[in-house]
Amino acid sequence: MDIEKYERNIRNFYKKSTNASLDEKVVGVVNHIEEEWSIPKDRLNFQELKILSESVLEIETQSLHDQVQELLAQKEQIERQLERKSMELQNAKYAVFNALEENIGTDAPSLQRDLHQIKLQSIDLFDMLEEMVESAILTTLEKGYDIEETTKEIVKNITHETLNEGTMSTLRIRKIIYTILKSVISVAEATPNMAEDILRGALRGIRSGLVKSIREFKQQLQYMPEEIKTAMLKDYSDFDELNQINLIFTQTIQSLSSTTDASTEAMLGRVSKDIHLDMDELIHISKETVEVMRDRLSSVTKEAFERGSRALQSGKAQEAKRMGIQAWSAAKTALDSAIRTAKDKIEKK
Repeated sequence: MDIEKYERNIRNFYKKSTNASLDEKVVGVVNHIEEEWSIPKDRLNFQELKILSESVLEIETQSLHDQVQELLAQKEQIERQLERKSMELQNAKYAVFNALEENIGTDAPSLQRDLHQIKLQSIDLFDMLEEMVESAILTTLEKGYDIEETTKEIVKNITHETLNEGTMSTLRIRKIIYTILKSVISVAEATPNMAEDILRGALRGIRSGLVKSIREFKQQLQYMPEEIKTAMLKDYSDFDELNQINLIFTQTIQSLSSTTDASTEAMLGRVSKDIHLDMDELIHISKETVEVMRDRLSSVTKEAFERGSRALQSGKAQEAKRMGIQAWSAAKTALDSAIRTAKDKIEKK
């Protein structure tokens, strides 16, 4: 048998069928195969049956297939429009803050710091996270200002604000920790003389940012109105993992350590071991938060709750660099204020 001729004949016959119902058309084409090709239906081999099935399937579903393709094209067009408008929105936010910074905060460090904090809370951070961290730490090194404490302050603030712009799911937490640490390690390896201060400050900062965000999340759960409970469980099937954020932190450090050179790996291990003694607060607040979640959400249907991270590309690298420098400036101002406060207390004594 010429299989191509068989297929062409089957398709042509089925398309021209005048029978009203699907069953009648199938019976008709099966009878046609027996008459035209002398193959009873119980003697059809796999290839012949496959051609028959696929021919009927394609012809019967062609209209619906075309409708689906048309709707998909419309959906993709809308997604492209949304992406463009989202980029325009993000760029408009940048422009607003640039104008505020130039006209309000130029001569006042405290205003600069406050504007930076508001900016962190107002724009989408995740997509520029790696570049922003790198810029902030490079600026810290350039200024040579209390490397470890400034790095800690910067990373704490960035960790906290990035976590707060989306759901507190363990997947997001792991991804944010990984992205920040990857950037930090890259800078540390390029500046070996300051590597330990950078790594220690960054790990302390991530830990502090996690504690702050999880504590705020716990308070949100405690005072959450009943009417929004049904929207809170989409990303929280992994209670047990959220209960052990300290392990996510440690596992991420270990995962990235294996990709570094021997000296950086040893340094990360040493610093991680040192700060492990200070992890009790993170462990405690994580466990408390999971208990609140279990209590408040145990009877709720799992549905969507996300403010979500919106990925925006336009001008990202330049804005990330600007915000990294601003992060250093804000951290320096905060540390200066803390030092002055401490000195004042000592002098009064």
